[in-house]
Amino acid sequence: MRNISEEAVERVIENMYLNLGEQLTIDDMARTALFSKFHFSRIFRQVTGVSPGRFLSALRLQEAKRLLISTTLTVADISNRVGYTSVGTFSSRFKSSVGLAPSLYRQNRGVRARIPTDPRRNDWGTRSVSVAGHILPPEDGTAGTVFVGLFPEPIPQGSPIRCTVLNGPGRYRLPRVPQGTWYVLAHSLPDGHDPLPADPFTADPVPWVGSHGPISIAADTLPPSVDVRLRPMRVIDPPVLLALTDIRANALNATAG
Repeated sequence: MRNISEEAVERVIENMYLNLGEQLTIDDMARTALFSKFHFSRIFRQVTGVSPGRFLSALRLQEAKRLLISTTLTVADISNRVGYTSVGTFSSRFKSSVGLAPSLYRQNRGVRARIPTDPRRNDWGTRSVSVAGHILPPEDGTAGTVFVGLFPEPIPQGSPIRCTVLNGPGRYRLPRVPQGTWYVLAHSLPDGHDPLPADPFTADPVPWVGSHGPISIAADTLPPSVDVRLRPMRVIDPPVLLALTDIRANALNATAG
């Protein structure tokens, strides 16, 4: 059952979706939540894991993904629709978050051949370990191919530190994880579904998602088994911005080590 804080955050997120092209401020969001600005910012981060501004930015890029592969609007028109006044800024942020330039994302119909990991983090620290565990199936439903990634934040965007793709729920292993603080994030759609970004207000198809973190990897500790339970994606979950491999093709060999 949702509590008052979750209901307020959902109300704000729904308002974000309705006004992606507007310049929403924290004051605007706090008024929608019926909280003071400072209390609102705190409870929003508690509920979603990220700040209101980061969440709004992610929603704008998610909507841009949807428009790129479901409409013939130009990149400039899409940029304007999701609240960017500069096409250059939009294109830069889209590429850094999604992993492909807007035009290439459209050309590839929202998928990519492989998911590169972040090479800048390979030599952090003097020791690396594996993060492993189980992706547990949803309690009510059947998950298909599962993407599992390790990220520095609870939003699946940019290049993951490590990643893998599974046939379905089961054991995973992410090798050579450098020292740091990370989040294990999982995403799945029933096999056969188009990878069109889901509208959170549309029932079909509902992605399965799961997360665990933050987990700390240090030189003198070994991480315990990290199990992640898949569940239906909710309005309060940050969008999956990273362009994934084609889950319809069961791309087990399409990830980088």
